Amino acid sequence: MFQPRIPVNPLPTGIVTPLAQPSTTGDIESTACHHDHTPAPVSAPPRIQVPAVRPTPAGLVTVVAGGVGLVLVVGTVLVSMLLAVAVCAVALRSLLNGQHKRH
Repeated sequence: MFQPRIPVNPLPTGIVTPLAQPSTTGDIESTACHHDHTPAPVSAPPRIQVPAVRPTPAGLVTVVAGGVGLVLVVGTVLVSMLLAVAVCAVALRSLLNGQHKRH
């Protein structure tokens, strides 16, 4: 009744093994198999030759133009966010200063 219960965790393969194995009353030798359990040799998969990527001048221009465009877009977004934060800070500061002057 007061024995601790430990949960059974699944292995990475998905096979769940219980903590306590049921005991068998039979002879262990009678249940053992009598054949060879050595694994079969695994042949290496054939190597596939991947063609080398050779960029053309037009491809290089396209990649460079895409990179420059990406940098410009990201820079524009970041600068606009910084300006929005600055405008909000100035507006809040003027509101807070206006409240202090009234008192």
